[in-house]
Amino acid sequence: MIKLYHTEKGILLEKENQLYLSDKDWDALINSGHLYEHLEALCEDLPASTDYRELLDTALKAPVKSQEVWACGVTYFNSKLARQEESKKAGGGIYYEKVYHADRPELFFKSTPQRVVGSGEAVRIREDSSWDVPEPELTLVINSMGKIVGYTIGNDMSSRSIEGENPLYLAQAKIYDGSAAVGPCVLVTSKPLDMNNNISLEVVRKGKTVFEESISMSQMKRTPEELVTYLFRETSFPQGCLLMTGTGIVPTSDFSLRSGDEIRISIETIGTLINVVA
Repeated sequence: MIKLYHTEKGILLEKENQLYLSDKDWDALINSGHLYEHLEALCEDLPASTDYRELLDTALKAPVKSQEVWACGVTYFNSKLARQEESKKAGGGIYYEKVYHADRPELFFKSTPQRVVGSGEAVRIREDSSWDVPEPELTLVINSMGKIVGYTIGNDMSSRSIEGENPLYLAQAKIYDGSAAVGPCVLVTSKPLDMNNNISLEVVRKGKTVFEESISMSQMKRTPEELVTYLFRETSFPQGCLLMTGTGIVPTSDFSLRSGDEIRISIETIGTLINVVA
């Protein structure tokens, strides 16, 4: 396994606890053929240095450059139940039931690259929303040919009061400044990620954990490959894209984010995405 970090000084590669700094262009690297083998060769050619570790604390950026971020909905049973409950007054619950069982998944645009924030940066909650939650999601890094080349962690910030009012308000509930966080790195592997890994969410408020839950990604109803196939139908991504794969962790209505909350999302083997609510 090799981890890619996007930093202000270049691309940092981590393999077997050794760090290597490359001046490769992020877009070109992500879209190079046989990425894992290419990165192994880079590690052989580049000098390793422990001095690079400070870049992870001082110069880390979101692992995107020209890539759009898209997202999936209702890929876990827990999400289906929560969406039905929040939208039942608006009469929209039946749609979430149908999409969970349908062949075609729910896919929606999430963020342009310039709106994406990385680990250590601030996410936001909308001023016109009264119920806001983080959504921890395995996020796929996909090249221009529609091949999954790596994995990262995503936080699909959501205004549940707006989405629950009417399903047609989905874009307003999901797409706004500071609503998409990804990072801290891209995990590149020689074989597909083990979906038996857990994804966990912890929200810390004034030093105290106010929400904590985890779920196995094996509970995802659809495979990553299936989601990518639908995303690339009739839509091209010249520099590749990122795809959030949906959440199985949905806080109940008695929990809502507040300014100052620290959101920690972890996936085994990838790491932890950390953001504070502005």
